[in-house]
Amino acid sequence: MIAYLGRRLVQSALILLGVSIITFALLYLLPADPVRQIAGRSATPETVENIRRQLGLDQPFFVQYWRYLLNLLSGDLGRSYIQRSQVSELIVSRLPASLLLMLGAIACELAIGLTMGIVAAVKRGSATDQALMVGSFVGVSAPQFVVGLLLLYVFAVRLGWFPIGGYGTWRHLVLPSLTLGVLGAGWYSRMMRSSMIDVLRQDYMRTARAKGLARGTILFRHALPNAILPVIAMIGIDVGIFMGGIVVVESVFGWPGIGQLAWQAIQRVDIPIIMGVTLVSACAIVLGNLLADIVAPFIDPRIKLR
Repeated sequence: MIAYLGRRLVQSALILLGVSIITFALLYLLPADPVRQIAGRSATPETVENIRRQLGLDQPFFVQYWRYLLNLLSGDLGRSYIQRSQVSELIVSRLPASLLLMLGAIACELAIGLTMGIVAAVKRGSATDQALMVGSFVGVSAPQFVVGLLLLYVFAVRLGWFPIGGYGTWRHLVLPSLTLGVLGAGWYSRMMRSSMIDVLRQDYMRTARAKGLARGTILFRHALPNAILPVIAMIGIDVGIFMGGIVVVESVFGWPGIGQLAWQAIQRVDIPIIMGVTLVSACAIVLGNLLADIVAPFIDPRIKLR
């Protein structure tokens, strides 16, 4: 286990290094000029060049990246060009909202998606199976803002059960989590159905049925632990996606997460914030996949981490 974790940590460091190089290079090649955003339209050429020199943006690419990498190794994500605050402080201030939305969204998509997948697998070939798969296809295909606005109209405007937007209580969390849950449930239901069908065809499933075990015992004690492994890997990916911010959903519901921070930074060409959010998202994806790999052996003892 220790050797495996050591290899994964080295791989993770290399992945993050590659992400930082690619992102920094793309931002360096952008035609938009962040100095113009800072100086304003009425700034003189002398003022623009003075700001560029102060920020070190007049240096070659490798000099700028090396300076950024050295600061990053010391835990410094830089300072926002526009907000004049430390990027780490801005991200940390948005983390609670993003973490809360991530947990709520994953809980919703698992509850909806796994239920649909298990029922569809058990009822394979029936009208119920076809209806659930059509529903999953619709959920996967539906645009985020359409689902969000529809839920807002029905449950917030018409019924008044939940607030229209904002952040602060569990009532504010329900609709954005449900929006992401409906959209993600389609993927989970299709994956769960396919995996469950494969498991139910195995010889040990027929043996369990021949022994007269109860249907619930067969499904949830013997079939589900083996069928859920691909879903766990998918959860690891979702952790990174949600931690990177879901811009559309956060905009619809006025949710103050990392996605809103990243969108504002992109509009203003605030490079330190864009870099910071990208690296945090990459770290979340790497950590989510690592946790998924560590959890897998506890579910299926046949899996060995080497």
